[in-house]
Amino acid sequence: MNALSRNPADRVIVVGGGVAGLSTALRLALRPVTLVTAAPLGSGTATGWAQGGIAAAMGEDDSAVLHAADTGAAGAGLTEPDVALRIAAEGPRLIEWLVSLGAPFDRTIEGELALGLEAAHSRRRIVRAGGDATGARVLETLVAAVKAAPWIEVVTAAVTDLLRDEHGAVAGIVAESDGARFRIPARAVVLATGGLGGLYASTTNPPGAAGRGLALAARAGAVLRDMEFVQFHPTAIAAGRDPMPLATEALRGEGARLIDETGAAVMAGIAGGDLAPRDVVARGIFQALQRGRTVYLDTRGALGAAMPTRFPTVAALCASAGIDPAMQPIPVRPAAHYHMGGVKVDAHGASSVPGLYACGEVSSTGLHGANRLASNSLLEGLAYAGFIADGLDAPSPRRILPDVPTLRVSSDLPAIRALMETHVGVVREAKGLNEAVETLTPLAQTCDAALVASHIARSALSREESRGAHWRSDHPHQAPARHTETTPTGIAAPALAE
Repeated sequence: MNALSRNPADRVIVVGGGVAGLSTALRLALRPVTLVTAAPLGSGTATGWAQGGIAAAMGEDDSAVLHAADTGAAGAGLTEPDVALRIAAEGPRLIEWLVSLGAPFDRTIEGELALGLEAAHSRRRIVRAGGDATGARVLETLVAAVKAAPWIEVVTAAVTDLLRDEHGAVAGIVAESDGARFRIPARAVVLATGGLGGLYASTTNPPGAAGRGLALAARAGAVLRDMEFVQFHPTAIAAGRDPMPLATEALRGEGARLIDETGAAVMAGIAGGDLAPRDVVARGIFQALQRGRTVYLDTRGALGAAMPTRFPTVAALCASAGIDPAMQPIPVRPAAHYHMGGVKVDAHGASSVPGLYACGEVSSTGLHGANRLASNSLLEGLAYAGFIADGLDAPSPRRILPDVPTLRVSSDLPAIRALMETHVGVVREAKGLNEAVETLTPLAQTCDAALVASHIARSALSREESRGAHWRSDHPHQAPARHTETTPTGIAAPALAE
């Protein structure tokens, strides 16, 4: 059935082809769903690049309470405990759901799920597939399920605007494909468009991950929360590629160590050492680089020799860069990897704008707080797909208003990426943040990348403390815990964390 022939009183549009979008489309069974993806199914999404796995309390020595506690510890005071516990409790059931769809998770000789350990987790709870190819295997599983689902149709197009009805509710999308512009009305739109790492010169994200869903939400008037919290993966492989391939955190869980060119331990004297939370490790490496050191991930010996079977993705990436991880340490540096902020949503994934929902990295659910715990991202997208499906309560659109296209101008994205890397990166201070805001603000009206980047910079400037992934060299101490909310008119009054 053609997308435009669907009854807008029933249709739900899901924008995005990663784990969040595919899972939401599948969970919305019994409703007609139009899944809109910018690239063909199975490509162009960060899910396919996820190496670590899915965190789930599956072990006999583990529990949702422990998983939620680890999540809160990493979140540096901004994780909402009830959200963390609710999502952690979903983990085992979601793994079982993926298994029922055919996900080929790694297993022990006894047939049990093989559980890995990653930094800041107190238990082995990382469920993997294909060693370090979990994202790709899960993506393949979900794509196959979507293709077999009769209630889902797929439209390959770029979403450029959101439609509104006479009451201000989101009532569909405006999209473009092959030069043609068209409208698809719907009772609700779910944004599952991923993150914004592509706004940085050093990133592990696909080129399209430049916050397009956040720009759509912001232009529709949605509240964005905690935009300043950008997580930098500490061990992106520094081999001259853009995007940068990453060396999964699971390598350090299996014994890899961070060293400099002299062989000295980079994380010596720092609490948690090589298995400290990501923000701590990223700053440790960044500071070593600032001192003129070169940083390596040392996998030499047995771990490096086992990598072709245990971590085949990283082994292949190293081989393509001419690195033998059994004999040579891997050069690494921090790179923009994951965004903890996003569209503020409630327990059912609903934004502040009626009819607009968000799922996955584009959203701010309260799970990650100021710093994401490793392998919680796929779990969050899977969990909120179900929460949205169970709680979606959008009224049928009334009279849909004519869309007024936002005038977009071509922007110098490399210049924006360089600016963000320099002034809104791992370590920040007021002078650089002010320069970023002054540069980006005039561009934000007509450039989506500048709009999203300006929200990050303004939020970072307003947070005069260091917390989680946000580190201010001019404000190294913590202030009372609070969220930062941004609106189309600027920074809203700070909201104290519960």
